[in-house]
Amino acid sequence: MAKQKKHTKGEKNIEAVEGALSKTEQFIEKNQNLIFWVVGAIVVIAAGYIGYTRFVMEPREQSARAEIFMAEKYFERDSLELALYGDGMHLGFVDIASEYRMTKTANLATYYAGISYLRLGNYEEAIEYLKNYRGRDQVLGAMALGAIGDAYLQLEDKNSAIRYYTRAYRYEPNKLTTPIFLFKAAQLNEYKDNYKEAVNLYKRIREEYPDSQEARDIDRYISRAQTLVE
Repeated sequence: MAKQKKHTKGEKNIEAVEGALSKTEQFIEKNQNLIFWVVGAIVVIAAGYIGYTRFVMEPREQSARAEIFMAEKYFERDSLELALYGDGMHLGFVDIASEYRMTKTANLATYYAGISYLRLGNYEEAIEYLKNYRGRDQVLGAMALGAIGDAYLQLEDKNSAIRYYTRAYRYEPNKLTTPIFLFKAAQLNEYKDNYKEAVNLYKRIREEYPDSQEARDIDRYISRAQTLVE
């Protein structure tokens, strides 16, 4: 009896599967035109994307890389006007960022333009470009946020400066940039009489980044801020 019951249950399962397959076949048969068009659209979109990437974006990327080479050389030489606007033969960061949009090189040119404007003292332009930079790199992403903080500080907007220094040290923490912006945020908090927060940030440098340059005299900064904590 037990075996017969088990066999019957198995048959029911087979019937359920066959029923499901039958319904699937009916659905496909009923909607085959719609399915054909959906699959066709997916194939066309995929092919279009591959073609656009290979035949449009890759050549644009290569062209942008060739253009940015000279601008980077001018940037390294501190010839910032030439780096920004070009020399008549080669494009500068501003034009590269504009003419090669959606390329990785244009994004890098946007970062360089922001830093160049910052060095020239054009702080509002620096903020505009640096905010448009889409940081993917661990170091450059943090540096861009910190540079926005520097620009706001020069414009005497200390609240915005602290906000961006905070974003900078929280951005993908690393041994190079994080202690720099922890220190800047701590100093600015101390300047604004937020001594407790300053102490906390100084201590983070000492505990988490003891080998950094910012940690060398950090005990002195901690002691000074602690004496002012209410």
